[in-house]
Order: sequence, then structure tokens, then C-alpha cells
Amino acid sequence: MEEGTVKMIMTGLTIALGGIVPAYSIGLMASKAMEAIGRNPEAAGEVRTTMILGLAFAEAIAIYALVAALIIKFV
Repeated sequence: MEEGTVKMIMTGLTIALGGIVPAYSIGLMASKAMEAIGRNPEAAGEVRTTMILGLAFAEAIAIYALVAALIIKFV
């Protein structure tokens, strides 16, 4: 295989896996937070704050994957 072909495949895999896994975890976190709020509405503020913090960390992983994919592609 040529070097350019390998770079394109690795870039695609990096961004695909780096997007799929955080997207799944964000959906799972939001689902569980809504379930928790449904069971205990009084704790909605705490659950929401914790959920938003977790979503931000999961989204950061996707951004790291994007940066890694760009490094693979252009370096």
C-alpha cells in the first residue's frame, strides 16, 4: 500500500472511532440522567449539573480524536 492510502485509512478510522464511542457514551449518560430525574425529581439540579460535566468530558474525547486525525493526515 502507498503511504497516502494508509494515512487516509488511519485518518478515517481515527475519526470514526473517535466519534462513535463518545456519541454512544453521551447518549447513554443522557438516558441515565433522564431516568434518574424521573425517579427522583427533587435531585434534578444535581443530576443535570453532573450530566453536563460528564457530557463535556465525553465531547472533549471526540475533539482529541479530531486533532489526532488531523495530525495523522497532515504530518
